[in-house]
Amino acid sequence: MTERAPHATLGLSADEVLTTTRSVRKRLDLTRDVPHDVILDCIDIAHQSPTGSNSQRWRWMIIDDAEKRRAIADIYRTNFEAAYAGAPEPEPGSQADRVNQSARHLAKHLHEVPIHVIPLLADRMDEGTPSGRQASRWGGILPAVWSFMLALRERGLGSAWTSLHLSNERDVAELLGIPYDDYSQAGLFPVAYTIGTDFKLAKRPPAEDFVRWNTWS
Repeated sequence: MTERAPHATLGLSADEVLTTTRSVRKRLDLTRDVPHDVILDCIDIAHQSPTGSNSQRWRWMIIDDAEKRRAIADIYRTNFEAAYAGAPEPEPGSQADRVNQSARHLAKHLHEVPIHVIPLLADRMDEGTPSGRQASRWGGILPAVWSFMLALRERGLGSAWTSLHLSNERDVAELLGIPYDDYSQAGLFPVAYTIGTDFKLAKRPPAEDFVRWNTWS
């Protein structure tokens, strides 16, 4: 990896990083700049992830320009409101309500998040692409994206995997000069330092509830 000036890390164990990397929306610090080198360090780590045919068919679009972030956020908010229009309100205080409020907070403040990251897959997969090819292609970038999020966590930053802008993927590609016919956007990741680093394990059902051995029944 490229040698850069070292940045502080949290010193978490592998298991701690894996179990406390949350989707961060309300606890993104909108007031603190993110050094470019930190993003590059995280992408260097992401590039160590396994990839089909050892091909690294990815690119990373990093957006810190305020006007472009605002334009992307406007698209995101329009799609967010359309997706949530008419949806029943969750029970106040419930887990669903907390997620709902968190999502609404991010939609409202997305333009203020200092860094937007769009991972790109060097392929165009439209509707009708065979599922086997889709699985193969996405399998070449998803491990890298998750590794990127884990690397952010270890450095005191957070993000959330969002996809609502993809209904206007072509518009965003034109805004950023991405060759639409050659690259598919894998999502939109708002990146910032987190307000506090004390993220905990989430409440999840045990593995036994989800596992089948050798046959479904």
